[in-house]
Amino acid sequence: MTRIRTPMTAVDRAWLRMESPENPMMIGAVLIFDDPIDLPHFRQVLEDRFLCFRRFRQVVEHAGDRTYWHDDPTFDLDNHLQVVALPGRADEATLQSFASDLNSTPLNPNRPLWQIHYVDNYQGGCALIVRIHHCIADGISLVRVLLALTDDKPGRHLHAVPPRNQPVESRWQSIQRLAREWRHTAGAGVEQLRHLAHNVQQDPTYPLQLLRTGSRIGMECAKLGLTPADPLTPLKGALGGRKQVAWASLPLQNVKDTARALKGTVNDVLMTAATGALHEYLREEAFDLPDCGIRVAVPFNLRPLHQPVESLGNQFGLVLVPLPIDVDCPRMRFRQVQDHMNRLKRSWQAQVTYSLLDLFGRGPDILERRALGLLSQKASAVLTNVPGPRRPVYLAGARLRQPMFWVPQTGGIGIGMSIFSYTDSVQFGIIVDKKLGMDPQRVMTAFEKSFYDLQAVAGTPGTYPQVERREVERRKAASF
Repeated sequence: MTRIRTPMTAVDRAWLRMESPENPMMIGAVLIFDDPIDLPHFRQVLEDRFLCFRRFRQVVEHAGDRTYWHDDPTFDLDNHLQVVALPGRADEATLQSFASDLNSTPLNPNRPLWQIHYVDNYQGGCALIVRIHHCIADGISLVRVLLALTDDKPGRHLHAVPPRNQPVESRWQSIQRLAREWRHTAGAGVEQLRHLAHNVQQDPTYPLQLLRTGSRIGMECAKLGLTPADPLTPLKGALGGRKQVAWASLPLQNVKDTARALKGTVNDVLMTAATGALHEYLREEAFDLPDCGIRVAVPFNLRPLHQPVESLGNQFGLVLVPLPIDVDCPRMRFRQVQDHMNRLKRSWQAQVTYSLLDLFGRGPDILERRALGLLSQKASAVLTNVPGPRRPVYLAGARLRQPMFWVPQTGGIGIGMSIFSYTDSVQFGIIVDKKLGMDPQRVMTAFEKSFYDLQAVAGTPGTYPQVERREVERRKAASF
């Protein structure tokens, strides 16, 4: 029987090669549930809804300058699903410490690149810590995959798993498939030429429009290359590879009310709250804030919204977003963030960075690492915002109470911030390299306070219950 290999796309290969001892390329998630999950039911859900994606049964193989996916002949779910219990009181700090340990540990490269830890008896329910390598898929598609495991009702009905004996292609079938793909590509090229001729016939200025678009793309390439390095702050420095994570939440309705009052979007409000958090933290550190602010790398989804969940892989670009951490006034910070986001939405920067990743994935490893080193100097952190379900979801009968996730950092970047909306709340998570000396809990407190300050100037004031609680807990810990 011939073993069939699937070539890894150039963009996915670029993310695979970004792995370093300081920055494992994993997307990490913590999912907290109200009740314990029935493990036999959960295993069946994984078999039926997760492992139906063949990529989660495949390992990476390198052959010369090419990289492939192929089925793991020794695949066993027990190698990827571990059951653990937390020591002591098993409180939030303990769970965060355990998640930090796991996010500091790379995945086993000799097995399919994912792992799930089931944390038993956590706050009357349970928790899942999920790690999936970025080369498998981007954050948008992985969130959709994880949500595909859930239901909108708490039913616990078990159902039979359909047989999964997938036929293996023969060499002749593989040749036929490649020939069909080549014919499809050639046909698409001819169709594009016909489409171009039709557009020119309908609108004689169409070639000029194409030229203008190409010019804008060229300008974005030049602008990206000429962007200076981000200023040196406590957010940048040598990395050690040891990660620390923390999370906090905000009421979603409060965020929406603030966005409406300021005539902006929910994303504008949350980006401003993250800006204020860094402003507050650096001020507490008695650091002179740079007049030019800083930049963060923000993933920009290029995947069509109607694309089916079965499509994995990476389909996003990165945009460099200026954050005015030097601005004291919350309203002024909001206006500047809003202006930067509106301009970037109209730019071609995401498409340019996606094309660069595709180019890096096809070239030698040393070229990619040098290019990533230069690009990572232009940002101080990675910040991502992914919308989640608006209604509660259930996994194997257990209600999901609180989801958090973190994206990996590239090159010399040591901070990742993630925003995820779920039902009536917004989750804000941070992952930092321990060697930077940042206290992630202090950043969480600063994030919450920054939002409530913005809420106050918008005329929709709220309270600071979580801010006060975290500050009291931090002072208690510091007194011991």
